[in-house]
Amino acid sequence: MRRRTWWLVGCAGLWIGAAAGKFEPPPTFLASSILPPDLVKGLHYEVAEAVTAESHYQTFQIASPYGDLRAEGRSVLVTRLLEFDALARLDDVSKTAVFAKAAGGAVLNVGKGVVNVVTAPEATLKGVGSGVKRFGVNLGRKGKRAVTATEAVGEGGENDKSTGAKAGEAAGHAALSIVGVNGAARKWAKKLNVDPYTSNPLLHQALVSLGKIDTAGRIAAIIVVPIPVVASATSTVGGLVWDADPEEVRKVNERRMGELGVSKLLADRFFKSPAFTLTNATRFIGALHSVMVPGCDDYVSAAAESEDERDALFFVESAELLAGLHQAQPVRAILVDSRTLVVKMDGARAIAFLPFDYVYWTEALARSTIEIAARARKELGARFLQIDVTGTATTKAKTGLGAAGWKVKERVTEGLLVKPAGG
Repeated sequence: MRRRTWWLVGCAGLWIGAAAGKFEPPPTFLASSILPPDLVKGLHYEVAEAVTAESHYQTFQIASPYGDLRAEGRSVLVTRLLEFDALARLDDVSKTAVFAKAAGGAVLNVGKGVVNVVTAPEATLKGVGSGVKRFGVNLGRKGKRAVTATEAVGEGGENDKSTGAKAGEAAGHAALSIVGVNGAARKWAKKLNVDPYTSNPLLHQALVSLGKIDTAGRIAAIIVVPIPVVASATSTVGGLVWDADPEEVRKVNERRMGELGVSKLLADRFFKSPAFTLTNATRFIGALHSVMVPGCDDYVSAAAESEDERDALFFVESAELLAGLHQAQPVRAILVDSRTLVVKMDGARAIAFLPFDYVYWTEALARSTIEIAARARKELGARFLQIDVTGTATTKAKTGLGAAGWKVKERVTEGLLVKPAGG
């Protein structure tokens, strides 16, 4: 039956592609045309003009005096630019006489000593990027991955690997962002208003170095750091990741998982995922916990399949869009066995979330959205279908999605802790 369904979906996808015109290739952009001037170039960074958009995320190259980074996605770009601002403020503070005296002569080299990390082709620079290409292939059902009890609880055998070991095998190494971050480093992250568990190797190294210099956090207590104009996502998660140690944060997340109805087996698999930083895991779980409707536990299972941090952010941002919608109008249920978060609303409506920068028409998108539409009608009883996109969609994409029954709503950002860079 599944094979017959896929055959029908495939035929329908090709028909809709023909009806909407040719499928579209990955586009390119100029940063100066799609971003406000102050985001293209600031005091401490400059975004390269050439911008690509594979897998519906615009990819930016950022140069700064502290090192160069890539940002895949407009929300990631915002985070990285705020982090470069934090590095500049920290650089200025570390050169003051007050800091030098308090640090006993210890020197903080902001952005130095990690050049090999950000230039190595397989290193953290790739952390937010590579795995998301599978979303261009399948936005529909989850993978059929078998999970054994041994793997989940980690009791011996080939699959018995620590979180750190598993993280080392992942493209993004997101889980390694916790290494070396002590209480003092978290205090400095709070002063700088940044994520203490960032996967940005430049900022991570600076925070770890600060933690070694200021082991008790006493310097952080006496040093004044200029407050940034824009708040970071971390400041909106209750300060939990700043004020509590990782084990305490983990316990809060585990409790919330249990209240969502997530089994211990699944929770363990999620927490062992190398794709989620501690902060992103907290964002994801917190967003689902604020909704608490049938299907939330199943979406944790989908998120646990994430291959790298960009993958994980797709689920984080989808869950935050869900929380934003639920605040305005009640969500009744979530479509199970789906990578795309699709929710049932009152009035026989279904809404799907695509936290993408730029939706263009592809055969893969056609196949997935046709499948999701059919399942939303059958399993959620929906008669009216809507796709909420955080960015924009091309005319061909909207035509093709419309032919599949979807109404497209663009620039939907309610609930996101990091708003995409505007233009």
